[in-house]
Amino acid sequence: MNLTGNTIFITGGGSGIGRGLAEALHRLGNQVIVSGRRKGHLEATTKANPGMQSLELNVENPASIASVSKRLTADFPNLNVLINNAGVMQTDDAAGVIDDAVLKSTIATNLLGPIRLTSALIEHLKTQAKATVIYNTSVLGYVPLALTAVYSSTKAALHTYTLSQRYKLRGTSVSVLEIVPPWVQTDLMNSNAEPRAMPLREFIDETIKVLGTDAEEILVERAKPLRNNPGPNEGAFVTQFNDLMLQPQSSDFVSQA
Repeated sequence: MNLTGNTIFITGGGSGIGRGLAEALHRLGNQVIVSGRRKGHLEATTKANPGMQSLELNVENPASIASVSKRLTADFPNLNVLINNAGVMQTDDAAGVIDDAVLKSTIATNLLGPIRLTSALIEHLKTQAKATVIYNTSVLGYVPLALTAVYSSTKAALHTYTLSQRYKLRGTSVSVLEIVPPWVQTDLMNSNAEPRAMPLREFIDETIKVLGTDAEEILVERAKPLRNNPGPNEGAFVTQFNDLMLQPQSSDFVSQA
């Protein structure tokens, strides 16, 4: 991906990985528009980065997606990069009763939201000489964390959707990329101070370097062991991973999750 001269729209851009990517791409000379539900976070982000723009967006709400997409293409006709980053992560109990509110919110935000938003913008993106759609998934789409079964499932689904969309858009001006983060120090699951998680700045720096290559999957080194897991014996690996996750700071293997 060309890292300069783009007009980039990032969902969930007011905090965490979204803000980190927004600021890094802003510094590289791109026009960046961040979005999210929390107005205060958006204002803080744009204030800290003069020239960056923001739009309030609730990716759970189809009407909000339709309205923002219309405004976005009107106000930023050169829009050529969409980064589907917004996501929610909550614990659930796959061995018991799943809270319906958690189920609906997680699927609507993590899966339906990116699909709906990309659908709303795809015809516009096709008109650009070079455009990119990026999905932020997770290594948990490959090695599920049993404590967040629904979240892990949405990321697995988003990965397969990415593959299908990339195939369907072959031969067009639109490329489809997937960022696959490991465990990163963000607000998700209160991981800001978690020593086993990858520091956010380190993750962003390494991600930007890979993003500037021809790679279709944007993988930092910490993500690769879990990304490479799926296969005939993946069940045993998933069991080992989840056992280790229940033992805080038990091994270097866990730090790669």
